Amino acid sequence: MASDPELQALLDHYRAMPPVAAMDVAIEAADGAGLCLSAPLERHLNDKGCAFGGSLVSLMTLAGWGLVTLQARAAEVDADVFVADSQVDYLAPLFADLRAEARLAEGGDWDAFAGSLRGRGRAHVQVSARVPLPGGGIACRCRARYVAIARR
Repeated sequence: MASDPELQALLDHYRAMPPVAAMDVAIEAADGAGLCLSAPLERHLNDKGCAFGGSLVSLMTLAGWGLVTLQARAAEVDADVFVADSQVDYLAPLFADLRAEARLAEGGDWDAFAGSLRGRGRAHVQVSARVPLPGGGIACRCRARYVAIARR
């Protein structure tokens, strides 16, 4: 899906947003079906010494947003991508660096997304994201709907 220049452009876009730049986000992996972002725990500590919940949901939202942005680019459409709504479950505290993994939600279809974006100039898609715990399990998960609108 994404070549190295596309991933670098995505990372540059993240870093151009001051709140995201402060998070120290890095792209860990992109395989065409998913996107994984990371951020150091020391930038996201809460008063209990674990990852701040707002940071967890922010990193998952950014991973989903980046995945949808890369899919719009793969469809050769210059589009603005927005998160429309999301549902978050906080399951366990995270005492390690943050890592958010985003993938197309079950039942989703990237081809339908691309076809709608090309044909109608807008499309929506559901993305699932999670923050795994280092020893197994999940610290946090979310399901979000993203909307892409072609720029005119």
